[in-house]
Amino acid sequence: MNTEEIKKLYTAVVTTRGGRQGHVLSADGILNMDLVAPKEMGGSGAQGTNPEQLFAGAFAGCFESALRLAASLRKKPLRDASITAHVTLNAAEKNNFFLSVELHGKLDGISKDEALELMRAAHEICPYSKATRGNVEVKLFAD
Repeated sequence: MNTEEIKKLYTAVVTTRGGRQGHVLSADGILNMDLVAPKEMGGSGAQGTNPEQLFAGAFAGCFESALRLAASLRKKPLRDASITAHVTLNAAEKNNFFLSVELHGKLDGISKDEALELMRAAHEICPYSKATRGNVEVKLFAD
């Protein structure tokens, strides 16, 4: 793709201080929360979020939009749909951390086979899918 053809639609600006035990703040102030390591990783369990939750929410939101576009392009009406993302932080060996993702789709009024077909089409459209392709294992499930 020629860079002259690219149109920037939106740029998010977010600053984090303190790593997994820090704070995250978007330039517009809408995202403004503490980061807390989960209990499973030795965290306190205090109220807050973590990078995996933020990534899961972002991926699921983007993927559902891509799913709705894929359905529209195929003239398959979606009455209701939701995507639940499971983002796992894995460790293979000392200091070798990586993510894996499961995307679970619930598409009312569509068979599981058709839902999975639409999810595969969405996986080709979604910017998060494109960004993770070849780097993060992403599994699709029609529930």
